[in-house]
Amino acid sequence: MDRRSFLVLLVAGCADPTSPMTPQIALAPGVGSGARPVLDVAPSGSPAFDSWLQDFYGRALSQGLSPDLLRRELAGLTPNDRVSALDSRQPEFSRPVSDYVRGVVSDDRVTIGRRKRDGVAGFSSVEQRFGVPADILTAIWGLESGFGAILGDFDVIRSMATLAADGRRRQFAEDQLVAALKIIASGEFPRARLVGSWAGAMGQTQFIPTTFLSTAIDGDGDGRRDLWASELDALSSAANLLAKAGWRRNESWHREAILPEGFDYSLTEGPRETPLWWAERGVRAADGAGFSAADQQAAAELIMPSGAAGPAFLIFPNHFAIRRYNNSTAYALGVGLLAQRLAGGGRMVRDWPQETPLALTDRTDAQQALAKLGFDPGGADGIVGVNTRRALRDYQKARGLTADGYLSLEMVRRLRSEAAAL
Repeated sequence: MDRRSFLVLLVAGCADPTSPMTPQIALAPGVGSGARPVLDVAPSGSPAFDSWLQDFYGRALSQGLSPDLLRRELAGLTPNDRVSALDSRQPEFSRPVSDYVRGVVSDDRVTIGRRKRDGVAGFSSVEQRFGVPADILTAIWGLESGFGAILGDFDVIRSMATLAADGRRRQFAEDQLVAALKIIASGEFPRARLVGSWAGAMGQTQFIPTTFLSTAIDGDGDGRRDLWASELDALSSAANLLAKAGWRRNESWHREAILPEGFDYSLTEGPRETPLWWAERGVRAADGAGFSAADQQAAAELIMPSGAAGPAFLIFPNHFAIRRYNNSTAYALGVGLLAQRLAGGGRMVRDWPQETPLALTDRTDAQQALAKLGFDPGGADGIVGVNTRRALRDYQKARGLTADGYLSLEMVRRLRSEAAAL
């Protein structure tokens, strides 16, 4: 999805080798030769960061990274307060899926996307090799970096070190840091080229370092996997990621659906069945077209992200492949709907409703109320995920309400009132 670009100082690790500040391998004072190696570096100004850095140095050595590389790249490393702030933020209000999709599937993005897609030489060969439509890849390109316009300018080494030292996502961040250092060690790219988002995503299709190592490919044949400067490398790598995630050739990713009167909304986010199974329950494609032979054999799940007042979708296995890129229903729908428009498809039959964003207290209050009323949402963390929606559907069904699992402000108020009366 779109990421803002933040300007930060790139720490290039260029200490003078003759300077007394140059780090050396040393032993902890007062211990014998069996002690773990430590970095002799100047304090960063953060004791917690310095303590983590010493521990990480030993772990990095044990993973085969050379002392020379580590001395060079960890020299002068300091935490980035901006990265810490971005990682710890928790928006007070949740953004409805409808707002997100309306924002990403805009007429301007469709126009720009078609022009950018048509300007990529060799795109058809990517489609043929991986079976992923160019329109899906173009949509991902647009959401991830604005078609290469917004790559981020954070030093990935410094960002991952900051996140690792902060500790909330230490294993993830250390894995990415080690992977980034391996990229440098390979000679494929110097540290100055490893820039990206504050969370470590790099290039036009925003790969984290571990994914770069495992999945990035050389699409233009120049011997480098340059996700920053080569459109074909970036798009080929995205196609490779989706192929590894199980992309199925010639199948849809979703189809908008129309539901009959009296439909049992508790079936949403439930069974995965063929379009024929859904048709027997009155569900039909919103555009009136039939399903391809491949889609007729595929298992589809029904979702209604905005509840009974909004559009419904049958989502196919390829929708879940997109979510391996970014595990968000909104993101996968945004990619799929943008791809649909890029391919010349029409707008949705049923428009998105106007939704009221819910505050964090609204969401946690609703979860606590559901638990108090005997419907387990799986915790009160303010994240309205599948467990919360399942609990809400069970509550709605038990109360004779439309069991769509949609948490509106009105539903929050009802839950608060009922729980308070106990």
